[in-house]
Amino acid sequence: METTSNHIEQEAGHSLWSDAWIRLRRNRAAMCGCAFLAFVILLCFIVPFFPALPDPAVQSLPDKNSGPSPGHWLGTDHLGRDLLSRILHGGRISILVGLITTMVSLTIGVTVGAVAGYAGGKTDTFLMRAVDILYSLPFLIIVILFSAIAKGYTNALTDWLSHLTGWHHDAIAPFTSLIPLFVAIGALSWLNISRIVRASVQDIAGREFVEAARSLGLPHRRILLRHIIPNAIGPIVVYATLTIPSVMLFEATLSFLGLGVQPPYSSWGILIKDGADRMLSNPLLLIFPSIFFILTLLSLNFLGDGLRDALDPKSSKD
Repeated sequence: METTSNHIEQEAGHSLWSDAWIRLRRNRAAMCGCAFLAFVILLCFIVPFFPALPDPAVQSLPDKNSGPSPGHWLGTDHLGRDLLSRILHGGRISILVGLITTMVSLTIGVTVGAVAGYAGGKTDTFLMRAVDILYSLPFLIIVILFSAIAKGYTNALTDWLSHLTGWHHDAIAPFTSLIPLFVAIGALSWLNISRIVRASVQDIAGREFVEAARSLGLPHRRILLRHIIPNAIGPIVVYATLTIPSVMLFEATLSFLGLGVQPPYSSWGILIKDGADRMLSNPLLLIFPSIFFILTLLSLNFLGDGLRDALDPKSSKD
């Protein structure tokens, strides 16, 4: 006697992040932006360590303002320095400024916004009025003043790290000199994300699963960290991807004005400034750094838009 059995195939469940990843993969602009960002990060953080790449600080006046050649793929600047090497080293600083400053901004903004949205009442009023006051302050002037005040401390920190690690002073200075920029921009660019997180937390705090957690007697800190903030992570991730290009653009503006990264170190902002000053004699000094900078900002914006549509399908045009 032959028996047959019916096998019921059950469809595997999908999490929020797996569904978001599926929607993100369908967005060609976002995936192209992600691929280009990975390519640029690989170039800026790995290729400069290759010995075949010329030192960005080495000058060769006989080769100044030369065009692309096998020895200098993108040509040289007005001092004979290799332009590709300077772009990659400058990109490393610009990307670090964007990433680290955004992390500082998110840490402060998410904390303030989550506490204000969850606590409500006088705490919410006090924190939001503080945000309104900070909105009225001259952001650029504060960044300039803070960077000037902290300059002496960063020099002492560079000397201490050089003595502690044994590394050369010039190898550490490009990064320690950026600490005031990280702190100044990050400590004042969290205002928007605090309002976004506050609105999300207020919406999530009234849902059933949060009321259930309260009824079980869970402490407020655990409810906030384990139940509310993880469900508000979508807007936070999207805002982070859109904040990085704005921070990089602001750093480029400061460097263009001579207030950001100081020579002999370079960033994309400094390279664009140098190119603009010598645009008539050597337009390549402006064109090549601008291409890297513009494509990186476009890629970050495409990725941010793709993440927004993936994490919030209701906002998608599909």
